[in-house]
Amino acid sequence: MEKETATEWLFKQLWDEPKDKFNWFVLLKKAEKMEKEQIIDAYIEASENPALILEDAEDYYNETFKNKEI
Repeated sequence: MEKETATEWLFKQLWDEPKDKFNWFVLLKKAEKMEKEQIIDAYIEASENPALILEDAEDYYNETFKNKEI
């Protein structure tokens, strides 16, 4: 089974959700959390050095994506 990206999940959720800023904000925050987890998982899978990998993956995410506006 192919994994669903955070963007695909968000699109499906918003498609059926009435236009309500609060609900959409909640869905966006959940999608952002999913995206972070997907990026960290991909970093871990691609890493050649398993030592301290989760901490490295978290650092990579924060340095690359934290506080950047889309």
